[in-house]
Amino acid sequence: MHIRAKFAALSVAALAWSAAEPSKAATVVVGGLAGACYQAVKVGRSDPDSIDLCTIALSREPLNAHDRAGTLVNRGAMYLNNRDLDQAHADFEKAMAIAPGLGEAHVGEGVWLINQERFAEAESQIDAGLQRGIEEQEKAYYFRGLARWGQDDFKGAYLDFQKALELKPGWDLPRRQLAHFQVSPAS
Repeated sequence: MHIRAKFAALSVAALAWSAAEPSKAATVVVGGLAGACYQAVKVGRSDPDSIDLCTIALSREPLNAHDRAGTLVNRGAMYLNNRDLDQAHADFEKAMAIAPGLGEAHVGEGVWLINQERFAEAESQIDAGLQRGIEEQEKAYYFRGLARWGQDDFKGAYLDFQKALELKPGWDLPRRQLAHFQVSPAS
């Protein structure tokens, strides 16, 4: 199979985490303000009040390591939505330090790296997230597709967008990315 992208370059620096639609790799945390933080990110909120919910939960609630890391990931997702990349990066880094096995933290860091145009590192972080397990795998494949595209790995990008669409049929973002490709038989 020969895959050729219609566009030679990909500019993903302007892509926000919010492009993935609500619940962007949110990490489940139940109860209290941390649970409210999770619910807010799950429905795509990233307003100052929602961010404050997460911040207050982190400072006042007695959270176990998983819930603390999950709340950091959720707040980091909100920061990415708002293009506050430094804060998002700080939250993902803290989450990975607290709970290295939390796949969503690695995927979040990968999205941050895509925005930095550090595509090889992004791919590595997203791979780490997939290996650790995440709830919404389709989003990891979508973002890894962007990271691969940024490295001119058009076949890998195509396959990742296909996988994202297979995992979540009807999802518009990978379908739109796939429209950039032309697949022809190998010669």
